[in-house]
Amino acid sequence: MRPALMIFAAGLGTRMRPLTDNRPKPLIEVAGQTLLDRALAMGRQAQLSPIVVNSHYLGEQIADHLAKQDVAISDESDLLLDTGGGLRNALPLLGDGPVMTLNPDVVWTGPNPLTALCEAWDDRMDALLAVVPIATATARVGGGDFSMDAAGRIARRGDFVYAGAHIIRPERLAEIPDQVFSLNRIWDVLIAGGRAYGMIHTGGWCDVGRPETIPLAETVLADG
Repeated sequence: MRPALMIFAAGLGTRMRPLTDNRPKPLIEVAGQTLLDRALAMGRQAQLSPIVVNSHYLGEQIADHLAKQDVAISDESDLLLDTGGGLRNALPLLGDGPVMTLNPDVVWTGPNPLTALCEAWDDRMDALLAVVPIATATARVGGGDFSMDAAGRIARRGDFVYAGAHIIRPERLAEIPDQVFSLNRIWDVLIAGGRAYGMIHTGGWCDVGRPETIPLAETVLADG
């Protein structure tokens, strides 16, 4: 059984200004296709269902864009909940079982990372994160996020960058008392318990976080 998919589309997009002055970042186009549509295409290719998209900043544009698509919206217009709070808020729409999450503000080439995550997922894991080596992480600013041992368990700090997609058992989210919180909070709990793993994406990858990264992302896609 394939997991549900949560696409994070609620952020303010401050690093992408001025392009986000009048549209949400997921609706910015790279190589003629919006970031959100790229994310949706990956999820559908991986046969993930249901698909839920959260919204906050200029959320009416997200709603209009998705109006004729089989996608549910988790509305955060009253309060931006961050990734952990946003995922927990959307659980009634996502159903039971593990959930895939995807950040739309990256582009990928090579194997579909969502399919690869599904194939690598097993009962040892409470979370499985797609990662890329920092040496191949196009447009990455800063150092790595994680290291990985021989069994695939991750630890903080190392030469791998979180690539923006992962599977998690959502029941662990109940352990965080705050309404607004990052998924990093629960990852730390899972890392401490040896239940968080990594999967290396073998294709190309580019962070699309700032206006100047769009041409870099288009080059990655063309080369891929």
